[in-house]
Amino acid sequence: MAAPRAEVVIDLDNLRHNVEYLDRTAGRAETMVVVKADGYGHGAARVARAALEAGATWLGSCSLAEALALRAAGIDAPVLAWLDPPGTDYAPGVEAGVDLSVSSVRQLAAVAGAARAVGRRARIHLKIDTGLSRNGSRPDGWAALVAEAAATPEVLVHAVWSHLAVADEIGHPATDAQAGRFDDAYREAVAAGLDPIRHLANSAALLTRPDLHFDLVRPGIAVYGLNPVPEPFDLRPVMTFRSSVALAKRIPVGESVSYGMSWTAKSETTVALVPVGYADGVPRSLSHRMHVWLAGRRRPVVGRVCMDQVVVDCGDDPVAEGDEVVLFGTGAHGEPTAREWADTTGTIDYEIVTGMYRPRVTRTYR
Repeated sequence: MAAPRAEVVIDLDNLRHNVEYLDRTAGRAETMVVVKADGYGHGAARVARAALEAGATWLGSCSLAEALALRAAGIDAPVLAWLDPPGTDYAPGVEAGVDLSVSSVRQLAAVAGAARAVGRRARIHLKIDTGLSRNGSRPDGWAALVAEAAATPEVLVHAVWSHLAVADEIGHPATDAQAGRFDDAYREAVAAGLDPIRHLANSAALLTRPDLHFDLVRPGIAVYGLNPVPEPFDLRPVMTFRSSVALAKRIPVGESVSYGMSWTAKSETTVALVPVGYADGVPRSLSHRMHVWLAGRRRPVVGRVCMDQVVVDCGDDPVAEGDEVVLFGTGAHGEPTAREWADTTGTIDYEIVTGMYRPRVTRTYR
């Protein structure tokens, strides 16, 4: 049986290690593992099961559809869904016991209506915008929201929460400012008669701000072994992207490679054709700037990255068709990493791994 032309391998042991480490770091706080965007490209249901086995007690999704997909996969752990457009039918979520984030009186009314329709009280998390200026109630609308929530019998306010903007920049004063606004919002909720838990810390704050752990922490990228802060932590990358050599051949001095003939051999060399390209998640902007791990060492990709393939310069080393090619991995053996790709292309490793969920890329687990 032929190996997949393009494959991401998800190491669930590494994922469990990361969750156990993060859960210990969280101390007394519970751990919500964020599995939005199909588990950051790693597969939400498989990630969720492994995370729960490793000590997580909550799951976080972006959309209600993502949360309901977890329920459809047989996962009954608490799950929070926090971002859907106006007009969303929340009834299936309430019926399935999905916690729902609420940021406005309008949204509160929609959730309450869904709860009435299914005859079940909805459990909600009120979100306060503490400075990110994305979702969440602004402080000047918060009093009205908490008062209305306290007076709405169809909902149970389980939590007050917010999200940090620059927790990955250690020591940035905005984090303390956000924490202060969050505390004000929590106190206002309590004064309105509510008794919510609190959650604020993302991966970066979980790792660096124990004072912000509160009752629940929400690690995302760190679960997948990618470190959001410039300090070392015991995190193991979970995803490896690999392919194999489709063709190997010698080319003479002066022969060019790929579109635009932008690379020319300075001496006779062996080139290896690898059947992955920008349609499979290899950024075209890595042309002339990337290496792969092949036959025991890093080797340069030469010429432009194409839609379906890249070409690797192997010099005089013996390379055979079918040899494994690692495009990025854990870095433990010297292979490139998702962070290396991100740094080279001027983005973040979140974008690299979430972008690996593609029709031609096979996902396997070990």
